[in-house]
Amino acid sequence: MPEQHTGYFPILYVNEKTVKAQIAVGVQTYERYFGRKPRGIWLPECGYVPEADKYLKEFGIDYIITESHGILYADPTPIYGTFAPIVSPNGVIAFGRDIESSRQVWSSINGYPGDYNYREFYRDIGYDADYEYIKPYIAHNGVRVHTGIKYHRITGKSEFKDYYNIQWAKDSAERQAGHFLDCRTAQINNLANYMDTPPIILCPYDAELYGHWWYEGPYWLYILFKKIYYDDCSFELITPSEFIDKYPNIQVSTPCRSSWGANGYSEVWLNQTNDYVHRHLHVAGDRMCELAMLFPNEQNSLKRRALNQCARELLLAQSSDWLFIITNGTMVDYAKKRIKDHIGRFTRLYNDIKEDKIDEDFLEDIEEKDCVFPDIDYMIYS
Repeated sequence: MPEQHTGYFPILYVNEKTVKAQIAVGVQTYERYFGRKPRGIWLPECGYVPEADKYLKEFGIDYIITESHGILYADPTPIYGTFAPIVSPNGVIAFGRDIESSRQVWSSINGYPGDYNYREFYRDIGYDADYEYIKPYIAHNGVRVHTGIKYHRITGKSEFKDYYNIQWAKDSAERQAGHFLDCRTAQINNLANYMDTPPIILCPYDAELYGHWWYEGPYWLYILFKKIYYDDCSFELITPSEFIDKYPNIQVSTPCRSSWGANGYSEVWLNQTNDYVHRHLHVAGDRMCELAMLFPNEQNSLKRRALNQCARELLLAQSSDWLFIITNGTMVDYAKKRIKDHIGRFTRLYNDIKEDKIDEDFLEDIEEKDCVFPDIDYMIYS
C-alpha cells in the first residue's frame, strides 16, 4: 500500500487510537480502489514506532517499508543490513530503503532528475509569457499560475535556461537507465557472495516524482524495465510480498524509531516553527475519541454525518504535509491556513454535536469542500 500523506505516527502516538484510525482508513481506501486488502504499507514519511505494530497486524499488514537506518540501527543488528527484511517480535516484517539506489534517484546534487537536459519544472509560461498574452489562460482574477506548459530545460545552476530538447532528454534518460541497471547488477552480484538468500534491493519512490517533478521519469522507468526484461539481466524484479512468500526465513529484530526526514528522526515535524500545532492536533484527537465513546453507532443520520465529517477534518488536519511545508518555509501561509481551517471546522462540529445544535447548511458546505474518504466510519476512533 503506498504511503499516504497522513499523520506522522511517531508524534501522533500520544493518543494511540489516532494511529489506529490512520491505518484503518488507509486499508479501507486501498480496498476501495483495488478490491482487496493490502499486505504492506509504506509508513507515512517512513516514520516507525514499535507501538504501532499491534495495529498494523490488526488490519492485516504483513510488512512495512521504512527508512534505511530504521533497519541498520535495529535491535539486534540485522546480519544483512537493508539487503534482507527483518521481522519485529510482534510479527511485522520491515524492509528498509536501499541507500545507493535512493541517492541515485533522489539526490538533489547528483540524482538523475537534476540532469541539465531535463525539463525545468520551475519555468512555466504562466509566469514567463507576456501578461496580456497569457491573461486568458491563468486565474480568473488575473493572478499568474502554473499552466503545465514549460519550454525550458534545467540547463545549469544559473537563472539562464535554454530551450528544452526532447531528444536530448530521452538520450539522458536512456543513458541513466543503463547506469542504474549496471549499478544494481554489480551491487547484487557482490552481495550474493556473502548472503544465504538472494539480496533484495528495495527502491521505493514517491509516485509524485515521476512525470511531475521529473517529467522524464516515466520514460526512464519504461527504458529500465525494458532493459531488465529484454537484455541479459542477472536479476529479477520482485515485490516485497513475493519475496517474503519465497524466503520466509527472516531474522527477528526490532526496527529503530526513525523517519526519512532531514537528520532521520522527527525534527521536520516537531520543531520551533511548528510545535504550536501539536497541542491542537492532540486535543482534537482526544475529542474525536470522546465523540466515538459518547455516540456509539449513532443512528440519527444528521448527527452521524457530522461525526463522520469530524473524522475527515481530523485526518486532514493531521496530514504530515502541513508541518513539512512550515519547516521548509515554502507556502507557509497556505499550510497554516489548512491546519486552522480543518481544526476550526472540527471544533465547531464537535461543539454542535455535543450541544445537539448541528447547522446542516454548515455541514453540507464542509462536506462538499472536504469530501475525502467517502466510506469513513467515525467508530474507528472507538
